[in-house]
Amino acid sequence: MNIGIEATSVYFPKGIETAADLSKKTGIPEQVIIEKFGLHQKHVSDDSMQATDLGIEAARPILSKIDPLSIDVVIYFGSPHKDYLVWSCAPKLQYELGTKNAYAFELMNVSSCFPIALKVAKDMLRSDEKIKNILLVGGCKESQIIDYDNPRSRFMFNFGDGGAAALITKNSTTSEILESSIITDGSFYEDVRVPAGGSKLFPSLETVKNRQHYIDVLDPSSMKERLDPVSIPNFERVIRQAVQNSGYSPQDIKVLLPLHTKRSMFRELLQTLQIPEENTVYLDHHGHMSALDPCIGLHFAQELGKLKNGDIAVAVSAGTGYTWAATALKWKTS
Repeated sequence: MNIGIEATSVYFPKGIETAADLSKKTGIPEQVIIEKFGLHQKHVSDDSMQATDLGIEAARPILSKIDPLSIDVVIYFGSPHKDYLVWSCAPKLQYELGTKNAYAFELMNVSSCFPIALKVAKDMLRSDEKIKNILLVGGCKESQIIDYDNPRSRFMFNFGDGGAAALITKNSTTSEILESSIITDGSFYEDVRVPAGGSKLFPSLETVKNRQHYIDVLDPSSMKERLDPVSIPNFERVIRQAVQNSGYSPQDIKVLLPLHTKRSMFRELLQTLQIPEENTVYLDHHGHMSALDPCIGLHFAQELGKLKNGDIAVAVSAGTGYTWAATALKWKTS
């Protein structure tokens, strides 16, 4: 049994916002958006496509090569900003993709979810002999919940839209999912959230008037003061532990697949791990798409020929709350 990622696919809506467009919206100089935010452009969906639709379109190429009826489980791992509140999107994915033999559910942990989804899928395949194929599907339309007039949400101005999918199988010829490492520091639980819409602040005319249905940061300076000292160390810790738990050393990492962050954090992480920038994928033409980034990075790494037989890759991400997660992979093809 070789549990691994057999295939990946991605989808991006046609709409594009460039750094120049964002500069006009935010008043931030275009070069600052490019150099500091690490963003030349991002894809933005129109009203005709929701997060689920983006995920469905991403999954279709995989299902054109495998019988949809052979999928045993469909797991949504994308953005919690979906078509509706208090609604599971997994049944929609299962139905629209024609995977009617599969049961479906959501796995939700904001931006940290892809490495966790890989671990969950691997553990399910290992523990249940009846499961052969699991389809991971994610969508993101978080460009819709940004208030560009709110300086507290400045670090989220790079949020973009897209879809990603991965087929996890028991007999993968492409890769092997190795071990994972996950850290949660719950002291950040209230720092980043959409204030209104839940049970704590139910929607009202006042919440709409006060623009409380956009993602916001409670106290940016306080969060930065607490987050900066632990962020890179926790990224480094989960990456090293995932690789070491897999029987390898950090020096064996050939490709790093991180979430999209500001360029300075990205470079600091690479310097800490002594990984060359050419051995990574940086989504400066797509932006940050919730949990999708490492999956999209993996897809691009394959297309760019960055992954060779025997290479060790690590999918790593972090999600507000805060959770850092990494899963190691061993590539199998030449």
